[in-house]
Amino acid sequence: MKHVEEGRSLLWLMTLSIFFSFIAPQQAGSQPLQYQLNWLGGVTPSIATGVSFGVPFPKGTFQKNQQFILKNQDEKTLPLQSWSMAYWPDGSLKWAGFSTVVDNCSEKGFFLEPTQMLSENPSQATVSLEESDDLIRVNTGALICLIPTKGEKLIRSITVGDREVSTGGELVCLLQDGLAEEHGPQPEILKFVGSVDKVTVEQSGPVRAVIKVEGSHKSVPGKRRWLPYVVRIYFYGGMQTIKMVHTIIYDGNQEKDFIRGLGVRFDVPLNDELYNRHVRFAGEKGRLWDEPIQPITGRVPLSRNENLYEKQLRGEAIPPRNHFDSLQQHLLKHWASWGDYKLNQLNADGFTVEKRTTAASAWIEAGAGKRAEGLAFVGDASGGLAISLRNFWQSYPSSLEIRNACSKSAQMTAWMWSPDAQPMDMRHYDTIPWGHDLLASYEDVQPGFSIATGVARTSELLLYGTGQIPDHKIFEGLTDLASEPPLLVATPDYLHQVSAFGIWSLPDRSSTGKRWIEDQLDKAFEYYQKEVDQRRWYGFWNFGDVMHAYDQERHVWRYDIGGYAWDNTELMPNLWLWYSFLRSGRADIFRMAEAMTRHTGEVDVYHLGRFAGLGSRHNVRHWGCGSKEVRIAQALLGRFYYYLTTDERTGDLMRFVANASNNAIGEIDPLRLILEKSDYPTHARMGPDWLALAGNWMIEWERTGDPEWRERIKKGVKSFSKMPYGLFSGRGAAMGYNPETYQLYQLTQEDIGYSHLSVLMGGPEMAYELTDLLDDADWTRLWMQFTRLYGASKEEIFREFGVSVKLGDPGHWYARLPAYYAHKTGQRKWARRAWYDFLNTHTHFEPKLFDNIETLEPVYEVEGVSTNNTAQWGLNAIQLLEMIGDQLPEEHERFQTKQE
Repeated sequence: MKHVEEGRSLLWLMTLSIFFSFIAPQQAGSQPLQYQLNWLGGVTPSIATGVSFGVPFPKGTFQKNQQFILKNQDEKTLPLQSWSMAYWPDGSLKWAGFSTVVDNCSEKGFFLEPTQMLSENPSQATVSLEESDDLIRVNTGALICLIPTKGEKLIRSITVGDREVSTGGELVCLLQDGLAEEHGPQPEILKFVGSVDKVTVEQSGPVRAVIKVEGSHKSVPGKRRWLPYVVRIYFYGGMQTIKMVHTIIYDGNQEKDFIRGLGVRFDVPLNDELYNRHVRFAGEKGRLWDEPIQPITGRVPLSRNENLYEKQLRGEAIPPRNHFDSLQQHLLKHWASWGDYKLNQLNADGFTVEKRTTAASAWIEAGAGKRAEGLAFVGDASGGLAISLRNFWQSYPSSLEIRNACSKSAQMTAWMWSPDAQPMDMRHYDTIPWGHDLLASYEDVQPGFSIATGVARTSELLLYGTGQIPDHKIFEGLTDLASEPPLLVATPDYLHQVSAFGIWSLPDRSSTGKRWIEDQLDKAFEYYQKEVDQRRWYGFWNFGDVMHAYDQERHVWRYDIGGYAWDNTELMPNLWLWYSFLRSGRADIFRMAEAMTRHTGEVDVYHLGRFAGLGSRHNVRHWGCGSKEVRIAQALLGRFYYYLTTDERTGDLMRFVANASNNAIGEIDPLRLILEKSDYPTHARMGPDWLALAGNWMIEWERTGDPEWRERIKKGVKSFSKMPYGLFSGRGAAMGYNPETYQLYQLTQEDIGYSHLSVLMGGPEMAYELTDLLDDADWTRLWMQFTRLYGASKEEIFREFGVSVKLGDPGHWYARLPAYYAHKTGQRKWARRAWYDFLNTHTHFEPKLFDNIETLEPVYEVEGVSTNNTAQWGLNAIQLLEMIGDQLPEEHERFQTKQE
């Protein structure tokens, strides 16, 4: 009996211990947990701003409805709104999204703490929202915005104080019907405006409100509707800014539907005298183009007693006209007033400013520069409206335009595609009917597949309503806010501790070998960062992508050679950049990864039509290759950006592919040109096809907690577990696949093979996480077997399967597989193999300047560079340092040579 009582006591103590260890962070009187957050890049915003961000938490730490507070370094509590973004398999909180408003621009660090408070806090940054059948009224406390739920206006009005700074905003598109013959008549240009189909309130405060508007563009006049759009509008409590995330999906005929202009237009009422009205454009590096509509200067000054012209240029109000005598009024009558303005950025290296008095007058040159930052303002002494288009010069041809500034209402347009540019041409780059094949140009062109119908583009805009002419400091702060939106991020140490996004290492320079690897990682990024600029990888449809392969003889990337041109996610440069950011926290890496995520998730993927849910393989035109596959569209690529920033558009894309990609692979067989149709609906390789689908489902499972997504994965795992060769049970890795049941089938009992893309298109990175999340014995066995046997000798394969066959190539691209096996089992043999495969390759990033007549300007080159190699070398380096960094062979000759 004594032993029984002791056992019960011990069990009771253990239960209490587990219970209190779980609730300790939330207990009264206990030391609360604190999560440190810092501004991205350590740069504090120069003006007050709202900011949204995501934070991960260890498994089992918090439940779904956990409350948090945010404090600055002075222990002041900031307004905070939170929501759940993802869950661990046990239902505990994995990622949470947060919004706050920061008005003290000296604040550098913040601390997030759990709390038992049951209500949102505090009230000083409240944004309120009222809904009716036809209107949504948003009040931030600093402005009121009316958003109609139907019609052709995106925004009905914006009011600051007692000043209506805009009487409406709309989406505009100019469509050109075909291309003009050279020196021939011009085709017809039709005007379209955005027409609202659906408005959804996604968040209603108290710190942030988010409204999603969906629709398409409608001809004026006429009945044609095309070019679907999604616009999200963001408001923060106490803020005079409105953020817009604008997406269009091209659904036209690329042979005849040429966009001539694409923009967002706002009406801005102007009530003051012409000489009290002002236009401003942001130039480059904080500089301004800043002029009044009617400069009060000429042969005779307006006043000899005070310098009113200097006062005017500062944006200060000049007295009304009746204040002046007859001579002064004569001057005001005869000085020119300028009604129209435009800043055009038609390439990455130059912008121009022009203005004219009326539509019947000539445009005159008013200024020029290199790279405008994309902000414009029009208003008078009692206020006005500013608009900014992010990545303005990087996404050329863009422009900012102000019309009718001498009337009672000016129109200000941010053109994402400038009407002064050549028409948007979505056609393929060649017309030969048979295409340039894989043998000739590494290109897979098929009739009817090189089309742009279904691709998308997302742009970000910022509005600022003001009751006065903003001073230069405010204008500069707005430019910075729009160009590089502030973000709060957790520290690399914390993200690493939580194992956010799987297996990756923190920088480690503690030995000669590790220092060499870290140096090469830094140099690899810095080289590509330089390449983006020196190769001008910019433009509306191109910005964010990089090129695939280099032409050493021409000293250019192979921009015009079939599949060697734009990379389109091939071999995962996205993942290399994101893991490089996670381990370093560097803002410049984040911005490059952000741009690539925006581009590859929108432009390289189909969002409607027969290819919806699939992406296009690398090509001269982003959508040019006939190979349409799940791997390019997979949700894994957007996951980093979504969780770190809470960006709803990226969340939409990930959710869309969860079903769409699976449906599409049933319609477009990825192996249709290689294998004849089997008894099954379609084909799928273990990787990249099934691994990409499983990644889509894994992400939906963690986002929703719905076990249906997990069951889809398990059906695939069960299929593999029945096959004699596990994940290698395919004809060249090909298997039969049924998209309705999510099951895979071995085509014949003898089939055994592999696909190197199983490893190179995000498969391992997804599988690392899936193995822990799924906690399934069959999957763990299959994945461990795959990592052990990929690239192994024929003898090892024979001992395992009784078949003498090659299953993958050893090499530095695949070194993370034996490293993973060593990491999980502790077997040093596999660590030695991994380091041998990784280090015995000629990989280095040492740029050399080529300065000769054969190139338009001096360029830096890396011998033998390719994005395939860079991305995979970087991913392997980052992961090997984490998994088997303690077994790095410091005596390796590469390190000894470097040391000398």
